[in-house]
Amino acid sequence: MRLATANLFDASIANLQRRQNALQQQQQQLTSGKRVAMASDDPTGAARAERALVSIGRVEANQRALEASRNSMTLAESALGDANELLQQARETMVAAGNASYSDAERAGLATKLKGLRDQLLSIANRPDGAGGYLFSGQGASTPPFLDQPAGVSYIGVPGTIQTGNLDDFQLTVDGRNVWEEAGSGNGSFVTAPSVIISDPATGKTSVQLIDPGATAANGGVPVALVNPITSKPASGWIDSGRVVDPARLTGHNYRIDIAGTAPSQTYTLTDQDAGTAVSGTFEPGKAITADGMSFTISGAPIDGDAFAIAGSKTNLKLFDTLDKAIVDLNTPLRTRNQVTQGNALAVRDIDAVMGKLQSARSQVGERLNNLDGTEGRLAALKQYSEQERSAAEDLDMVQGISDFQNQQTGYDTALKTYAMVQRMSLFQYLQG
Repeated sequence: MRLATANLFDASIANLQRRQNALQQQQQQLTSGKRVAMASDDPTGAARAERALVSIGRVEANQRALEASRNSMTLAESALGDANELLQQARETMVAAGNASYSDAERAGLATKLKGLRDQLLSIANRPDGAGGYLFSGQGASTPPFLDQPAGVSYIGVPGTIQTGNLDDFQLTVDGRNVWEEAGSGNGSFVTAPSVIISDPATGKTSVQLIDPGATAANGGVPVALVNPITSKPASGWIDSGRVVDPARLTGHNYRIDIAGTAPSQTYTLTDQDAGTAVSGTFEPGKAITADGMSFTISGAPIDGDAFAIAGSKTNLKLFDTLDKAIVDLNTPLRTRNQVTQGNALAVRDIDAVMGKLQSARSQVGERLNNLDGTEGRLAALKQYSEQERSAAEDLDMVQGISDFQNQQTGYDTALKTYAMVQRMSLFQYLQG
């Protein structure tokens, strides 16, 4: 086999070009820090890096949704905290209104203070979220969710909540109806209230009806306005909010309590109007009456024929209705001591109920914030893992890259020197030698 001088030159040049190209590629990798710049460099590594980038993008989207939820929940928690402080002031106002030495004018002054607190609470209920919506708009509303009308404040939002829609489903709004309008009436298990014995002239029959500032046909009561046209006699004592002594025995039925006789020899009859059963006992003002898992106290100086009522608790107590009725009571002149005491007791009871509802809602929002903190840590860890996976797939090991570059550089330099020596080893140069 004969090797021509031209073949040796061509082979040397081709070798130099290959080494130069490899050196250039190695230099590009060092400059960019990427081992895989195109899919053709390493198809498997490129696919692995692409999966990691998709995962990073998903995590970043979740982090943006988390921050939006955190902002909304932080504002909602702050709003509920402000509302609880105002309700505490409202409660203190009603407690002060029970002072027996206060005149009607002084109670009217307290009603004005309560009206100011009520307006501040309405502003909190309609507080914007800073993104064009409202914190308590439920599933969204373009206008403030609570509308103040002559008949009272009504919720015009859409009940429910807005979620981000991602896998973690972060919450962006709070259900305003649930928070502000669905507190448990009474003590949360049953409602005690003064009653009147209503005499219907048409039939000659009498009945005991629940007369409560929050009474409606929905909760088994009758608004005062519907009773006034019928001859009625208010009770001379007052009843407290009661307490549960045996939850297993609660029935949720409607009861009536009738006082009979004259002090100090009085009796009471507790009638279960749903079951048609009754129990009786000796009555002493201020001494607890216990039956069917309930305990309650009738105080004051009830007389023969006085009546009271108990109904099952329902989750329909509205915060603004509670305050509006308390304001009406405080502005009503010439009330008896019993009426003042009973009205204040009912107002304090209902304020406690709506305050408890707001505190529960605030706790739930706080728990969501805690969950967001935990989720944020998980997302950060997932993003870090994906970044490491992407880096392992496409980034260059700089130590290895520098070593390879130096090797390529040495090889290229050697090839240059070899070519310089070979190109002088020809017959013509030898003869000229």
